[in-house]
Amino acid sequence: MVFDAQPTLTGTLLHLRPLQDDDYDDLYAVASDPLIWEQHPASDRYQAEVFQKFFRDAMDSGGALLAIDNATGTVIGSSRYHGYNESASEVEIGWTFLARSHWGGRYNGEMKRLMLQHAFQFVDSVIFLIGPENIRSQRAVEKIGGVHDGSRTDGSGMESWLFRIRAAEYEG
Repeated sequence: MVFDAQPTLTGTLLHLRPLQDDDYDDLYAVASDPLIWEQHPASDRYQAEVFQKFFRDAMDSGGALLAIDNATGTVIGSSRYHGYNESASEVEIGWTFLARSHWGGRYNGEMKRLMLQHAFQFVDSVIFLIGPENIRSQRAVEKIGGVHDGSRTDGSGMESWLFRIRAAEYEG
């Protein structure tokens, strides 16, 4: 079975669907808040020219999902699957951001539960790569069962902490 990196997933609070080119304006309206990015390594992502590259990378990734609030029908953020590795039976979830109006855990928790449940149909392990200074994201991943499992350095030399959730241990 081939991993579907852009499923449509629906929960009680939100709906995730594949990101499309015409989602740019709605998603940038969320991403233009500098406080969303203050702990992120790319803390300037709220700037239009920086976000345009992020958005293009998301579209090119083939794994980006748009998050929509079920109650209002408004765009509240996005997330992405990346780096599916069939032989290691793992995939990464990352590049997640939500409007501050939806912070606090409920929406992020449901988004990650939906994405994890989908991923665990194909892989045994899901990883999250988080900047060492991004305490907010580290805590959010720990809240859904992520366990710190070392670090990885990308091609540019940037180190990220690796958090992992294994299907066999997931209680979502």
